[in-house]
Amino acid sequence: MRAISDFFISRWGPILTGLVVGILAPILVKFGNPGNMGICVACFNRDIAGALGLHRAATVQYIRPEIIGFVLGALLAALLFREFKPRGGSSPLIRFLLGMFAMIGALVFLGCPWRAYLRLAGGDWNAIAGIVGLFAGIGLGIVFLKRGFSLGRSRPASPVVGWVMPIFAVLLLALLVAAPLFGRDAEGKAIGPIFFSEKGPGSQHAPLLLSLGAGLVIGFLAQRSRFCTVGALRDVVLLRDSHLFNGVLALLVAAFLTNLALGQFKPGFEGQPVAHTDALWNFGGMVLAGLAFTLAGGCPGRQVFLSGEGDADAAIFVLGMIVGAGVAHTYSLASSPAGVGANGPAIVLIGLVILFIIGLTMREVRSA
Repeated sequence: MRAISDFFISRWGPILTGLVVGILAPILVKFGNPGNMGICVACFNRDIAGALGLHRAATVQYIRPEIIGFVLGALLAALLFREFKPRGGSSPLIRFLLGMFAMIGALVFLGCPWRAYLRLAGGDWNAIAGIVGLFAGIGLGIVFLKRGFSLGRSRPASPVVGWVMPIFAVLLLALLVAAPLFGRDAEGKAIGPIFFSEKGPGSQHAPLLLSLGAGLVIGFLAQRSRFCTVGALRDVVLLRDSHLFNGVLALLVAAFLTNLALGQFKPGFEGQPVAHTDALWNFGGMVLAGLAFTLAGGCPGRQVFLSGEGDADAAIFVLGMIVGAGVAHTYSLASSPAGVGANGPAIVLIGLVILFIIGLTMREVRSA
């Protein structure tokens, strides 16, 4: 067990995780997931929000088994290696807000950092502006970190705190399988409380067992290797450490080669799946998301994995993302393949102002 643990914390751990993600994501597309969206932590949480009725965008409603697998896979790894440590109390309200703005920024771009790289590996050149924006947002976050930004320390918590997200994941799986229909619309048709898209990206999904299995494998590997697409660049800049960034490069190369092998590499700007061509707001949305992820301490995938190992602060961030998805689709903030949402540009600017204030004012409070 010690040898396995040492392998994952070596430079090969993130590389293996990146390779697995880069291979599995295009395979999930081949078996039914939306194009260039084999895995997108933001989009999949957005779909879960829709399935739970937090927004009524009919094309993006589905309980994604991959997210369930992420949580449970991370839980399994944490339990096996004695790293399940319930904790919390590090500025939960601010983390919730950061989660909301991270999701809103990602939905202006139409993807999280994971999907930005997967879109690029599939030939979507619109992702370039988003990745540049992501790097810019992380860079801004690093400036705040150097100035002493801190959300404060987490503290040990009751075991029940650590089990909230795993239990929530199991509940989601039960709702996905049972698909209860308790409500009635005006015509008497059975609806809700769980909603599933009949067309659009939400209706496109790989078989449940394949999706859940992929999520479990990735969750297990990522928990052990500390895989993080945002922490990768942060560590390169702050620590001159490419340990995590090697994993991102492995993801990109593996996804590109797998897409080529499956005939899914289709280069260009126009007609890309679930994407728009507005470079300015592809850039701007990811600046907002990258800054929020950096201030929160990790990319959306990393936050989900941490929630599976008992971190209530990460769980609060994930819940903020889910609520943020509901807000984005209710108030026309999210983009679509037709273009940027009517209020998307305004919320990016407002969000950046709010995050700048948080970045400049948050310091760890020390008791006397």
